[in-house]
Amino acid sequence: MQPSTVRKIIIGKDGLRAGWSLLIFIAILAAIALCIRIIAHKLHPAPPPNPGSEISPAFAYIAESLNLGLTLLVTWIMSKIERRPIGVYGFGDSRKVPHFFAGLAWGGICLSLLVVSLWKTGLLVIDSRLLSGSDIFRYGAIWLIGFLFVGLAEEYLTRGYLQYTLTRGLAGIYRSAFKTRHGEALGFWTSAVIFSILFGLGHNSNPGESPIGLLSAGLAGMVFCFSLWRTGSLWWAVGFHTAWDWAQSFLYGVADSGLIVQHHLLATHSAGKPILSGGATGPEGSIFIVAILALVSLIIPFTLPRADHGEMPEPQPNPAN
Repeated sequence: MQPSTVRKIIIGKDGLRAGWSLLIFIAILAAIALCIRIIAHKLHPAPPPNPGSEISPAFAYIAESLNLGLTLLVTWIMSKIERRPIGVYGFGDSRKVPHFFAGLAWGGICLSLLVVSLWKTGLLVIDSRLLSGSDIFRYGAIWLIGFLFVGLAEEYLTRGYLQYTLTRGLAGIYRSAFKTRHGEALGFWTSAVIFSILFGLGHNSNPGESPIGLLSAGLAGMVFCFSLWRTGSLWWAVGFHTAWDWAQSFLYGVADSGLIVQHHLLATHSAGKPILSGGATGPEGSIFIVAILALVSLIIPFTLPRADHGEMPEPQPNPAN
């Protein structure tokens, strides 16, 4: 018997159609996030915003662990609905450990290259060292774990389930409309552009953010998508993201999209024109970051072996259909 029209609208050859999957994911995510916000407000009302305040480790741990936990939970729910292994959404990788540590190393190196360039040109001034002795290792470890939560949460939310599913839907459209065998590649890079733009705009609420800072965040999103395309997983991007934010915020004590953390190692301040120094935004607001991101886009193909599939994995048929 031919499937009904309603069933054909909801179910495709590879299971639940991507558009419905995205709507369900967003609806569940928004509903749970709203409940968490209401409960948190009842238990501990948020104090009035203070743009000049520094972020404490406790606040960072709570906020980012909630973001990560929520994303993992909703992704797991969708994996059960779609009957797909949860690893296909970015964390399934037989080489996750070497990819993660390679990203960690390159993130620290590239951020250091940017900061040293600003320092040597007089656009960044190092005032003093704020920590000494065991406090350096203690707070260094605390913030490394904190920024690992940041890297995991942001990468999995913006380049995990959502990008995989939009790629799946767009690939089907490209194959159907243009009869091309490059549907997965076209779908992947279209979704990469969309989510990189959203990733950049998502930084707009940060205090001290600038147009160049928003541009650099969007370009960084494209670089992370390139690593996802190259390796087939998010682990290199998670490592790079973690080390980049840690080196900015803890090691050099510069602003990260206008945000400063407590207990950082060095006290610094910017000098010169904001378009060159980054100003209140930090190094990500400097035009020099474009050259650094271009360098990272060269590091990826020269240091990372290409994934076996060469593209995003082909969606697996839903056993229920």
